[in-house]
Amino acid sequence: MQIKLNVVVGAVAALLSGAAMSQDLVVKIGHVGPTSGAIAHLGKDNELGARLAIEELNAKGVMIGGKKAKFELLAEDDAGDPKQGTAAAQKLVDSKVNGVVGHLNSGTSIPASKVYSDAGIPQISPSATNPKFTRNGYKTTFRVVADDVHLGGTLGKYSVAQLKGKSIAVIDDRTAYGQGVADEFEKGVKGAGGKVVGREFTNDKATDFTAILTSLKGKKPDVVFFGGMDAVAGPMLRQMKQLGIEAKFMGGDGICTGELPKLAAGTMGDGQVVCAEAGGVEGEAKKSMDDFKAKFKAKFNVEVQIYAPYVYDAVNVMAAAMAKAGSADPAKYLPVLAKTEGYKGVTGTIAFDNKGDIKNGALTLYTYKGGAREQLAVVR
Repeated sequence: MQIKLNVVVGAVAALLSGAAMSQDLVVKIGHVGPTSGAIAHLGKDNELGARLAIEELNAKGVMIGGKKAKFELLAEDDAGDPKQGTAAAQKLVDSKVNGVVGHLNSGTSIPASKVYSDAGIPQISPSATNPKFTRNGYKTTFRVVADDVHLGGTLGKYSVAQLKGKSIAVIDDRTAYGQGVADEFEKGVKGAGGKVVGREFTNDKATDFTAILTSLKGKKPDVVFFGGMDAVAGPMLRQMKQLGIEAKFMGGDGICTGELPKLAAGTMGDGQVVCAEAGGVEGEAKKSMDDFKAKFKAKFNVEVQIYAPYVYDAVNVMAAAMAKAGSADPAKYLPVLAKTEGYKGVTGTIAFDNKGDIKNGALTLYTYKGGAREQLAVVR
């Protein structure tokens, strides 16, 4: 009789446990970035930021609409390619994700944003800086970093006012990001009274820049700006050294990574490179970023490249909107997400304007010394 009773009690406990588990609300968060190809180190950095956020949300036991939320990450690789990016976006839509954080590149984020908009699924990019990303009128599109108008324009003015550039050359990789940030840089230079002596272009898979650098060398530039990513900037710096071009080298967030010195193979002089990250914290807020980087290193045994903290914040902002709305249904929490104000993240305070852009976005200017990034200033 005792054995039978134990069996019955055990069965009831199992049923109750199963019933409790069935009450959990499964929330699917999609992440897309280039986890293969030349900038896979940046895509993997972003994905790890998402994984850390998801893990912590589940440990906290976030409640949404009276149910304990179980967050799941659906990660896709877009290889930095627009076609693969839209295919990845459609795959996430078909998987009925509740929200998406990504993509990394502007060139993939912009076409993917239509796919998410058509499905009514909120998308927060942690790193797409081309202004067009939030200019299509989609209510589902957000970003947690400043755009290229701010970033490129600030670097352009800095090249003239602070670096005292007299003859400035501009190169871009013809991607939505690279060309866009180079265009804004050129406007910033001219607005500050500077002179652009040459404009050249390459592509995001190129490795030989002899022709364009030789052409620019004859114009004796004292500053060379490159709109593109670190995988191209590294070899470009090596070839500048080989050709005897002793100019300052500038770029946006795409080159402002921990990997750049390695890709340049020891050819960067101290203080030669000046770049900007489309985000930044200072004062008391800096501690939260430093704490995040330490936690990230302890968890994954790698250093933060650049945008993992912004991915982490984007996931948490999305989850906070769901909790406040009492629903993970995109149609129900989207209006709450759009009205985000004063969210204290590791990257600073997050609020969105009516286009989905972050309000009062900051930039951090960096240089490199001894193979390590060194902060110059935070600019708003």
